[in-house]
Amino acid sequence: MHLSQSKSELNYMRPTLFLIFCIFVTTAFSQNQSDSKNNNPDKVNEVRLDGLKLLAGPILEGTYEYIKNQNSGFGMSLLVNLNSDNDYPENFSITPFYRMYFFNKRDYGAKGFFVEGFGKLATGNDGNILESFGNDENYTDLSLGMSLGNKWVNTNGFVFEVLLGVSRTLGSNYGNEAYLRGGLFVGYRF
Repeated sequence: MHLSQSKSELNYMRPTLFLIFCIFVTTAFSQNQSDSKNNNPDKVNEVRLDGLKLLAGPILEGTYEYIKNQNSGFGMSLLVNLNSDNDYPENFSITPFYRMYFFNKRDYGAKGFFVEGFGKLATGNDGNILESFGNDENYTDLSLGMSLGNKWVNTNGFVFEVLLGVSRTLGSNYGNEAYLRGGLFVGYRF
């Protein structure tokens, strides 16, 4: 595979995955909100940005979550590395997830300690990973993993979240064998 061919395939892949992300968000917004069982049924949509990655490098990670009920939610994260010359291993990733919330003792549900299962589709360049072997190939990886975290939501809907997880790559010859998932997210529930 030629490097120029891989870059052109990546350029076509990013808009397609962004379109899939937009369709997912639109579908979640069109859900019947009366099926939400939390005590504030009007606020079942949540958007967040990872402040840690944004400060560490020009890496933008945005997350959308649909609050299914006070004990669970599902959503998707989209990561774009705005400077592919930095040492971050991913140039682009899309991460769908499902969460279960525990120890929910307050009125405003779907917050507190959670466990998350996720899948990740990531693209990047293995030049930073395999420098010692002289490889400089673009890769696309699929991985599955789990995360632990805690979410705080105030009564106005502002969100702060801490998240840490790990995933294992499924059958990849290039790229990472495992990925860390984490960050300090800030956002808003509406």
